[in-house]
Amino acid sequence: MINGDILMTGITKSGLALAIDDWRVLINDDWRSLTIALYMVLVGYGVLVGIPVISTAWVTKLGFTEVEVGRVAGMDLGGLSAGAIVAAWTINHMNRRLIVLMGIFLAALANGLCLKYIDYETVLWLRFLAGFGSGMYTAVAMAVFGMSIRPALAYNLMLFSFAFSQALEMRILPQLSMNGIYWVFIVCFLLTLPFLGWIKSYPKPRSVDATLESTNKSNSSKPLLAWVCLFAIFLTYINIGAYWTYIELAALDSNTNPELVSEVLVWASLCSLLGCLIATLLSNRFGLLRPLLIALITMATGVGMLAFGINEPKFLMSVFTFNLLWIFTDVYQMGSLANFDHGGNYAAYLPAAQGLGQIVGPNIAASLLAINLGYSSVFVMCWSAAMLAMLIYWILYRYLRNRYPTIADAT
Repeated sequence: MINGDILMTGITKSGLALAIDDWRVLINDDWRSLTIALYMVLVGYGVLVGIPVISTAWVTKLGFTEVEVGRVAGMDLGGLSAGAIVAAWTINHMNRRLIVLMGIFLAALANGLCLKYIDYETVLWLRFLAGFGSGMYTAVAMAVFGMSIRPALAYNLMLFSFAFSQALEMRILPQLSMNGIYWVFIVCFLLTLPFLGWIKSYPKPRSVDATLESTNKSNSSKPLLAWVCLFAIFLTYINIGAYWTYIELAALDSNTNPELVSEVLVWASLCSLLGCLIATLLSNRFGLLRPLLIALITMATGVGMLAFGINEPKFLMSVFTFNLLWIFTDVYQMGSLANFDHGGNYAAYLPAAQGLGQIVGPNIAASLLAINLGYSSVFVMCWSAAMLAMLIYWILYRYLRNRYPTIADAT
């Protein structure tokens, strides 16, 4: 976000002092809403961050084929997108606690039914229903972050937490049965209920800094630019969805040591912490968009290299690069969106953009595998999606540099 100068006794704060002041302002803003929103985001995105382990469980424990796994994963994450869209449409006109309650009911019900029904056709639609509930649930949490007094900082907090939750899922879920995995999700959703009152029913939009307000008055294209950011996020998550769904299966298919694959996925998830930290530090020096362009090119290179075959060194390099830059790019993409969204309205669409990418990516990958093009074609598709997202951000950056340079280099 664009930060105005913060003055104290006539001296402008900068560096560490400004960062500490920003954190203090964020926490004092509404710590209860932010705390429950953080928990909800981690639970709502639980399938997304744990999809490699869950996909492998569907294959080894339920006997699904590689193509079926892509379809099921796509339905789950597509449901996330659909639920988030419905929530975003109603979030300004409906009690937010009711939206969350409906999301909990649908997600818990669908996961509960998955305990009984294990055939592919039934699981396919139950995962869509579970994803739909998760999307409604998560969209409210994202809106809380989006309308906080420091939205970019709130997103950073969320993404730091993601790295821990992802590593935790990679360590715990492989030890569980398929029903055990479903029970984890059911319990986590239900644990929200005692804290439902921490969510404001009809919150008021946050105030906007004077610098931003004057900039945005002259920026009549702000809604269009927000949609451009959401479309680029969608493309980025086509890459993320396909890669993260199939990377474990692709590595095992290439005869990579299974124990190595499991350990690498755990430790690479923790690498996301470093990516988030680097992104936070760099954004204050180089703005949001320029590092994002470099990150997307590097991510595309990391996933694209696997199109030429997988061995252990390439697998290690690709997975660690991917995880380092997954959260890194999220920091910049969410921060860029926050510069065009001061009421949290577009933030509510974030799970939709991510979920839609997650349904398109695995389904394209499944189709490529279904016609026997192999995993190489999947990684070529991942490379293409990341590069297209980069191209959109490059065009956006050039446009902003010419029309609104303050926003182009905003932090």
